[in-house]
Amino acid sequence: MELIKTEDAVGQVLCHDITQIIPGVKKGAAFKKGHIVQKEDIPVLLSLGKEHLYVWKADKTVLHEDDAAAVLRDMCLGQNLTASVPSEGKIELKATVSGLLKIESKRLRAVNALGELMIATLHGNTSVTAGQTVAGMRIIPLVIAKEKLTAARRVAGKKPLVRVLPFKPLRAAIVTTGSEVYKGLVQDAFGPVLRAKLAAYGVAVLYQTITDDRTEHITAAIQKAVADGADMVCCTGGMSVDPDDRTPAAIRETGAHIVTYGAPVLPGAMFLLSYLAVGGRSVPIVGLPGCVMYAKRTVFDVVLPRIVAGDVLTADDIAAYGEGGLCQNCTVCTFPKCGFGV
Repeated sequence: MELIKTEDAVGQVLCHDITQIIPGVKKGAAFKKGHIVQKEDIPVLLSLGKEHLYVWKADKTVLHEDDAAAVLRDMCLGQNLTASVPSEGKIELKATVSGLLKIESKRLRAVNALGELMIATLHGNTSVTAGQTVAGMRIIPLVIAKEKLTAARRVAGKKPLVRVLPFKPLRAAIVTTGSEVYKGLVQDAFGPVLRAKLAAYGVAVLYQTITDDRTEHITAAIQKAVADGADMVCCTGGMSVDPDDRTPAAIRETGAHIVTYGAPVLPGAMFLLSYLAVGGRSVPIVGLPGCVMYAKRTVFDVVLPRIVAGDVLTADDIAAYGEGGLCQNCTVCTFPKCGFGV
């Protein structure tokens, strides 16, 4: 720090708050620590009795917090995001579309591990809405060595740390299995639930078809749905390990690549995810366990936004849900603003 005359402080960075007191009206900071003094500030500062100011001594090896935050912003700013102007050294990123938030987790952690700077985000692979704040960043001290930011750029890499994949206007088909539903002995309860969950992400339901428990009939219904232009197929019923539950076998018979049959998520352990390659498309085919019909939130709520955003899941992605994959069945459900599936 150095002490200079207030008249000479234009362009300098304040090292401390300047308090203004108006009896019975106001007591607070007229100028905050880190403020860059402007020409029009000089008369105000003098009126507050500040004939001298402590400012940061000019040093070409360091950056002011606003400039440093801009460097962090540039490391993070990916597609479908907009950045705020610096405010008290902080910059925030907001989504410009509704979609799936993607975070480069390992590289983000490496940047934060450097110290003296921070980038905070929402959990990756969760849905966000247009206008929602998804990240904030700043440095901890008022100024920071340029070398530290050079190191941050190096570990951050060239690919942005944060981006949003927009939800796609998909069309889904529902294939409901079960002889009891097919024969009209039991009313289907899956359809209304699925329609509501799909609609929440803008997915239109092409149609729902009901089949008996014969493997070849289920397989044919799935293949027809894909041929009819379905961008995803949701199969309900027959997903347990009972001998007469044929849906997993029927999905295999379509020729789809099975990513997983089973997920470390409760509710939803008997979930099946697969992709069927046809005509240059890769169509997700999911087998949904019975819990989707009655539980507030299940594995389907966790993976659905990723499917709608076109994010292709792997077996490793599903395995990673084990930590956070236990729903607490809260009386008041706040999903996705909770720890389930993240």
